[in-house]
Amino acid sequence: MQHSDLSLKLPVIPADVQCKFDAYPAQVQDTLLQLRCIIMQLASDLAVTKLAESLKWGQPSYLAAGGSTIRFDWSSKSPQQYRVCFICSTLLIETFKELYPSTFCYEGNRAIVFQLGQKIPLLELKHCLSMSLNYHKIKKLPLLGN
Repeated sequence: MQHSDLSLKLPVIPADVQCKFDAYPAQVQDTLLQLRCIIMQLASDLAVTKLAESLKWGQPSYLAAGGSTIRFDWSSKSPQQYRVCFICSTLLIETFKELYPSTFCYEGNRAIVFQLGQKIPLLELKHCLSMSLNYHKIKKLPLLGN
């Protein structure tokens, strides 16, 4: 995953989340820390005033006030993949599939699955993450306002 220099000063990672990052293999840790940076930068760009970072279900999780939780993780059961997860009872994955049917690999109505080392379509991923960060403001709009 590639990202540009971030002008944002990132908040300190909570101790329990840092322990989780530290437990990942080096390549996975780098990739997921970059994903964290993307979420933090996007939240700043969207003027999200409160973004909670914690562990939910043992996974790094990000929840904006008025948003829906974004989680991501890697597992040794599928060591070449990682997942960005969304709450399955939302319309998020359904909307992503409508907007980006062949851009991402989906896992049911819960996750976007990436291969380690895969070039990430950042514009599209940021769009999906922004819908999650603003979910409760847009959930009644057709295609979540898109």
